[in-house]
Amino acid sequence: MEKGPFSVEWLAQSSRGGAPEMPGKGAPKGSPLQTPPSVPADTPRDREAAERRSPGHGAESVGAVPGRARTKFSAAQLQELERSFREQRYIRAGEKRRLAAVLNLSQSQIKTWFQNRRMKFKRQTQDAR
Repeated sequence: MEKGPFSVEWLAQSSRGGAPEMPGKGAPKGSPLQTPPSVPADTPRDREAAERRSPGHGAESVGAVPGRARTKFSAAQLQELERSFREQRYIRAGEKRRLAAVLNLSQSQIKTWFQNRRMKFKRQTQDAR
């Protein structure tokens, strides 16, 4: 049986970077599908990108999006975030903007911190039962 485009097998191969070409279409010149991973990178930027793509690189987990380092919050930032979380578990837009400005973080970082903190809170309350 032939593996058609977008079949489960085809998608599994494409997620590993070994997708077969779609029928009637070749990979564009210089695309990642044409360049074997063993070819040395030309520039430092190319080397960094190749390192991020390589399996087992650093402490990355499977499926992690490369290119963004984990945010290390300062003690003062955490104190203010925790204070705000104690007052209200779901942050409103105005409070998110205020915290972002005061703590020198993006609104996206504030939103993500609250999401993660709610999950931590949920785990802690479930473990206490």
